[in-house]
Amino acid sequence: MSGHLYILGMGPGDPELVTRKSERILRQTTLYAYFAKKGEVGHARKIADDMLSSHHQELRFEYPITTEIPHQSDEYKQTISLFYDQSAKTIEQYLQKNQDVVLLCEGDPLLYGSAMYILERLQPNYTTHIVPGITAMSGCWSAAQLPIVKYEQTLTVLPATLPLEELIAKLRLCNAAVIMKMGRNLSKVKQALQETGLIDKAIYIERGTQAAEKMMPLTHYTELKAPYFSLILIAGS
Repeated sequence: MSGHLYILGMGPGDPELVTRKSERILRQTTLYAYFAKKGEVGHARKIADDMLSSHHQELRFEYPITTEIPHQSDEYKQTISLFYDQSAKTIEQYLQKNQDVVLLCEGDPLLYGSAMYILERLQPNYTTHIVPGITAMSGCWSAAQLPIVKYEQTLTVLPATLPLEELIAKLRLCNAAVIMKMGRNLSKVKQALQETGLIDKAIYIERGTQAAEKMMPLTHYTELKAPYFSLILIAGS
């Protein structure tokens, strides 16, 4: 007999957007895990702060790299794969002792979430449960009060890490779009939006639903790069 793994979507940032189910499971489970960058609290952990008490035990998984190495490189892939292997093995040690483990994930766990890589490694041998969370894009278009798609329009979700030519090609085909993973890719994204005539429709949102939320037309944002927790919305018309 082994413990269960619960992967909880913690939403985009506002703790009040965490589902009642995720909060209930977190409060009832004594061991929780989360991912974080070096020197940072961890976004999902920060969201959960008011839901934790002295009876909780914490597993912190700190990324060995973030943007130091290009994501497309073999070195990055090997390093991050080993990190997820080690994180999964740590969780597995507790599951084997019949202890339930909660893994916190910002947004929704299965949309660009690190938790999916733990799921891939542990799901074949352990009982897993996934609680969906409000996505960053949903939180942002609600904050902007921006209807994103209407009638038969389609929505395209694009990572800003795509090559410029691919971004342009995909943007030419879409009705509405969400562009995520901005960071150092901001200037490339602006160029792609200029090329496709979409720059004036683009809304930039930083830290959506959080206390430090910023929102403006992309043409008003003059910085050369954007924080990780930022995205661009282009509504269908």
